[in-house]
Amino acid sequence: MAYEQLKLENQLCFPIYAASRLIIREYQPHLETLGITYPQYLVLMLLWETDDRTVNEIAQRLILNTNTVTPILKRMEAQGLISRRRAKDDERRVIISLTPKGVQLREEAARIPERLIEELVTDEMKLEDLHRLKEQLNAMIRFLTTKGGMDMGDDYKLEGPK
Repeated sequence: MAYEQLKLENQLCFPIYAASRLIIREYQPHLETLGITYPQYLVLMLLWETDDRTVNEIAQRLILNTNTVTPILKRMEAQGLISRRRAKDDERRVIISLTPKGVQLREEAARIPERLIEELVTDEMKLEDLHRLKEQLNAMIRFLTTKGGMDMGDDYKLEGPK
């Protein structure tokens, strides 16, 4: 082929894209038992870490546009997981808070990362390999978000089975 650079196997983006989709697929059975989607899980993790965040904070942290996050939040509100309210000091800002149901889900979700790691760790893929991969991906995300003028905030910790 005259255009080797255009072969799928020579792309950096494809293995990252494929791995992301496949990992999300691994999460799905765990999240289905909670009645939530992967994007909803991401929002919940942020709120479990720090409740009462603005829509803009959530969108920025998840590296998404607010017009992508807003429908997710509306569905979560309809499910009774979160509440949305206007900030008293600035009505343009919408504050997202966990409901008791959203708080309760935290306990049920707490084992999901551990279960996923148990499923991923094999003779071919050690826990150390996953840690190294996560560090490399976080470095790439930091570089790309900084390059684009974004701030992704703190990294999440990848923990193995206890």
